[in-house]
Amino acid sequence: MSHKPKILVIGSANMDMVIQSDHFPAPGETIIGGEFSLIPGGKGANQAVAAARLGGEVCFISKLGQDIFGQQNLFNYQNEGIDCQFIGQIPEIPSGVALITVDKHGENTIIVAPGANHQLLPDDLDKGRRAFEAADMILLQLEIPMETVLAAVNLGSALGKRIILNPAPAGPLSDELLSNLFLISPNETEAEFLTGVKVHDEASAKKAAQYFLQKGVQHVIITMGASGAYLHTNNFEGILPTDKVTAIDSTAAGDTFNGALAVALGEGKDLVYAVKFALKAATLSVQRMGAQTSIPHMHEINPFQ
Repeated sequence: MSHKPKILVIGSANMDMVIQSDHFPAPGETIIGGEFSLIPGGKGANQAVAAARLGGEVCFISKLGQDIFGQQNLFNYQNEGIDCQFIGQIPEIPSGVALITVDKHGENTIIVAPGANHQLLPDDLDKGRRAFEAADMILLQLEIPMETVLAAVNLGSALGKRIILNPAPAGPLSDELLSNLFLISPNETEAEFLTGVKVHDEASAKKAAQYFLQKGVQHVIITMGASGAYLHTNNFEGILPTDKVTAIDSTAAGDTFNGALAVALGEGKDLVYAVKFALKAATLSVQRMGAQTSIPHMHEINPFQ
């Protein structure tokens, strides 16, 4: 494609409050942490920023409060070149916030107060219908109400659009929703929650993928951390490996992966290429701190065959 692919992201927007520490506190334990950072986050916003930085023309449908976090997030999205015309701001409810602890191994624990994200309702999608009509790819996650996710999937499907669902954080998914997906992209934990299959190698990933395929999902990707990603598509089944690096912070690695994936598919690339491209982007992100601060730009990804 000669044009920038049009990526519609529907999802959450948060401000992340991040503290680094050697280890996670046990219940009732107080520990002295390291550096504190205030970083824009939220799975929807992270994926929108990733898609924008990696070559997409992005429209983002979301909800913010009219507080300082909401104003800052809106400014950031506009600065990234994201179309923000369908982002609502509501005065009486605060913007979403996430409290994140990152340990010395780059692992994290996250607690989210959804705030305005829970006010993103099906009616808000009707206002953005023309964004659905224009989209090359539609990208969704699960930090907004499930009724809104289902409404978005149904509208996108009715318009013949390819829809990627990143089912994070994991929650129950109806057969109706699954049957309308072009692609689902859980990680190992989310795949186990949704399928009952503990994913730890290629054989178990294949078994979990079969669950989604039997429900009518067209293609399945299960991200597997440092091992890479399992892909099941028409002409490929197996794990695509990723480069071995030292992870500093895994926050937003999955979001970077999904944003990159949507761009490559929107450009008309095949799924094997798209997954390799997405793995490159995610591998760069884990080597940096924070959510949106860790997401790479297109020029940082080395060309590959």
